[in-house]
Amino acid sequence: QVQLVESGGGLVQPGGSLRLSCAASGSILSIETMAWYRQAPGNQRELVATITSGGSTNYADSVKGRFTISRDNAKKTVYLQENSLKPEDTAVYYCNADAWTRSVIGNSLRNYWGQGTQVTVSS
Repeated sequence: QVQLVESGGGLVQPGGSLRLSCAASGSILSIETMAWYRQAPGNQRELVATITSGGSTNYADSVKGRFTISRDNAKKTVYLQENSLKPEDTAVYYCNADAWTRSVIGNSLRNYWGQGTQVTVSS
């Protein structure tokens, strides 16, 4: 029904920058909140940032002032600009979205996950 595909991960030195993208596709009527999560080895998945359909944002304390979440509603895409990267930002980053879809039984709002993209911060 809905596919989320992340891109933009990779290897970067401490202090460097990356821009992650996540494009949604499928039988989408509209998308509500979109978010980025991350999971480092041995750790639980944690919320990094969220953005509502109206553009309101929220960030984890660990990334405030360094990361910026944005979205292009026409392209059904969410971005995460990561600046001043630190080794502790190393993780698999996952895109998440609440999307309305149309089906034979009516419209429904469900939560979807992407497959993840690896970000490694190392010298």
